[in-house]
Amino acid sequence: MPVDPLLIRARGLWETLAAVPVSFAPSGGLTVVTSPGSGLCPPSWAGIVMLGDAAIATVPTGGAAQVVRRVLAAVPAGSLTRPEAVTAVLPVTELLGPATLAYVARDGFRPAPAHHAVEQLAPGHRGLRELVRSAGPEDADESGLEEITSPAFVVREGTDVVAAAGYRAWPVATAHVCVLTDPQWRGRRLARQTASAAVAHALAAGLLPQWRARPPASRQVARALGFRELGSQLSVLLDPDGPTGSA
Repeated sequence: MPVDPLLIRARGLWETLAAVPVSFAPSGGLTVVTSPGSGLCPPSWAGIVMLGDAAIATVPTGGAAQVVRRVLAAVPAGSLTRPEAVTAVLPVTELLGPATLAYVARDGFRPAPAHHAVEQLAPGHRGLRELVRSAGPEDADESGLEEITSPAFVVREGTDVVAAAGYRAWPVATAHVCVLTDPQWRGRRLARQTASAAVAHALAAGLLPQWRARPPASRQVARALGFRELGSQLSVLLDPDGPTGSA
């Protein structure tokens, strides 16, 4: 089969984030490793990342890894990041996701038409903080806008920032794209406009833009810009009193 350079770069990122040696199996399926310091999930959680037909999972303890490896071996590869499939076989107390993982290369990028003037602001600008407050904590956390390390690309209405995008520098030359629009200004393609500027900036710097999203509207923006959905991510907190805790 032809090699997909975008998939290879994406897998390299998540293999690095695992914080221990691990690789996506070329034959597909799941590889489970013990990694207390994994970046696939919050501390003390288990993380599963599916890219293409293969997945890797990090688990905080060796005993839990043995159980997770055995139990998830019976789960079809395409279901490894589906909450209902994982919670059916593992004692899960909390979960995050699943989130879709999408990526774009320079030759696949589709810039948004310039319907609005896009300005550039420094991260942490007062206008960005006001946008975050107007959006509310749930949407702000989902966007990750407060964590960007790139310039912010914004659309204003008067003096108010009503939409913004940027990216956070991740390992392996990756740009994790963050987008947020004021709730009163949604549905006007402002997210597409600002995100297009952020993605163009990342590609010009030789970075791999990553779009991680759960809401359908966010995924639609990514697809419009040429992002390809290559996989998904799920994080779970295992019950310490369940089978994984006593293994």
